[in-house]
Amino acid sequence: MNTESSQTGMLAVEDVVTAYGQIVALKGVSLEVNEGDVVCLLGANGAGKTTLISTISGILRPRSGRVRFQGQDVTGLKASRITGMGIVQVPEGRGIFTQMSVHENLLMGAHLRNDAAAVQSEIEAAYARFPVLAERRAQKAGVLSGGEQQMLALERALLSRPKLLLLDEPSMGLSPIMVEKVFDTIRQIAQRGVTILLVEQNARLALEISNRAYVLANGEMAMSGSASELLKSDLVQEAYLGAA
Repeated sequence: MNTESSQTGMLAVEDVVTAYGQIVALKGVSLEVNEGDVVCLLGANGAGKTTLISTISGILRPRSGRVRFQGQDVTGLKASRITGMGIVQVPEGRGIFTQMSVHENLLMGAHLRNDAAAVQSEIEAAYARFPVLAERRAQKAGVLSGGEQQMLALERALLSRPKLLLLDEPSMGLSPIMVEKVFDTIRQIAQRGVTILLVEQNARLALEISNRAYVLANGEMAMSGSASELLKSDLVQEAYLGAA
């Protein structure tokens, strides 16, 4: 992974305030992601990480502030429109359709596309990367293990040809072996040129594959910098890396 940023701005979050009723979850948060980078977002449970991801993807509407994508203000646009622009979220819990087959889940990732031959080619490539998905292509996705479901969620997201991939806790609940496989997959996705914003509890692994990092605390940005700088930070070491 390159440690130098491309310096071409793709995503800019500017002073965003997002609330659930009277509870303000984001309190003027700002963040930037440059094209081709992997940026990780660290923070304790309840810090506002998922709220920020969901605000970027259009699932939540901010009370104030702006979200810009490739220079265009996308604040408040419907999630479906934002997805069509190239921002694709893989939610915490994977969000697969458990009663649909593995193959049908992959097709759902390409539902906005009209190049059927290319879609089929990319699905076959996904099966080649993960033979277990090929073996179970006709089975309901709900029978897959947690790690296999995460692989399916990542491949489904890639079929939408994202420009920016939002990953929310991709390693949650997985065995150490599957965590390594998931992070290997994320590295491969980044090497293909997909820009990634990663929310992840495993701070060490997240920082090791990232260019830049932000630390969110109580709905506010507490720290930001290069991933290598944050790896060396006493605050990050004590709060997030002590048990890693």
